[in-house]
Amino acid sequence: MVAGPGEVLDLIRHGHARTRGDLQEVTGLSRMTVAQRVDALLAASLIREAGSDRPSGGRRPTRLEFNLGHSVVVAATIDTTHSHIALTDLAGRILAEDSIDLAVVDGPEKVLHGITDSISSLLDRTGTPQARISGIGISVPGPVDPRTSRPSQPPIMPGWDAYPIVEFLHDTFPVPVLVENDANAMALGEHSEAFKDCSSLALVKISTGIGTGIVINGRVYQGIDGGAGDIGHVRLGDHPDVTCQCGARGCLAAVASGRAIAQKLSESGVEAYSGRDVGELLARGNVEALRLTHEAGRRIGEVMATVVCLINPGVLLIGGALASSSLLSGVRETLYPMSLPRATRNLDVRLATMGDKAGIIGMTRMVVDEVFDGKAVNARLNEPTAAP
Repeated sequence: MVAGPGEVLDLIRHGHARTRGDLQEVTGLSRMTVAQRVDALLAASLIREAGSDRPSGGRRPTRLEFNLGHSVVVAATIDTTHSHIALTDLAGRILAEDSIDLAVVDGPEKVLHGITDSISSLLDRTGTPQARISGIGISVPGPVDPRTSRPSQPPIMPGWDAYPIVEFLHDTFPVPVLVENDANAMALGEHSEAFKDCSSLALVKISTGIGTGIVINGRVYQGIDGGAGDIGHVRLGDHPDVTCQCGARGCLAAVASGRAIAQKLSESGVEAYSGRDVGELLARGNVEALRLTHEAGRRIGEVMATVVCLINPGVLLIGGALASSSLLSGVRETLYPMSLPRATRNLDVRLATMGDKAGIIGMTRMVVDEVFDGKAVNARLNEPTAAP
């Protein structure tokens, strides 16, 4: 097996080897070959020497670390009413951030122009050359086709279906661009920060729409066409006359999403137009918003019972603009009785805590995993990759 610099970087980046001696032991390579691989990575500033490590009977070996300051990542999360843009280091720590109030219904060109302007502003504000960007990650509130990286029939994103987001951004910033569903990005972000040891995690994002991100063995599960976790369009048999934005009737999103609750609040004289508005009412303790959100949680719990029985996660997180104790209690009320005891006996159901930052960190993680993958690094350094 050939272990090029890229495979060596993988071992260091994921904590499987911390010194040159560890690399020899793990790879079986000679001391000279390991030294050559490490020197190539040091010369490319992909790793750095970080002092000495554990004692080894004499001179302490030098510790090797992934160089988190090698470059920066641009991560952006598009929501229904606004977008959050951040410049991060390779660990996902936010160096600078911005927010723009552009709705997805304004169309892709207007929103993406706003994002490119924001990126340029962040670079200017921090004195960061464009050449230091290693990649861009952007999440959207709808399904994404994993083969094309384009939105795939997103119900709440008119005009975005199959829109070439990657190509649009690449025209201004010629770096790798990744596009992902927002719930997937949030799930990966939460997993990366707080649940790394959890082999199966699900996050339900309830905002203007409803979606679930699924992380299995540290990787997002997208499904064949990017539709995994799209529970907002599961049909509820007892609401056949409620029309969803997707055009179907009886969808969960048409009954229990932030948009659905906002509509019910408006009908009762409470001003609300989106999931974000409902979230603000919840924060202020609006009684009707609390009641409707609790009931929405019960309906979401009914659908999530099937998801829990199917993937048997260790952690189920409730996130998005409507994430609250009223929503959480509603989910729990129906989820547990409608699930197999075996599927829930070790299940931790709780509120997500990272908010918008979960999506930023998740997109950073995806970019870093893509750009600094062993094969990608070998190609950059003109080295052979490892044999399968």
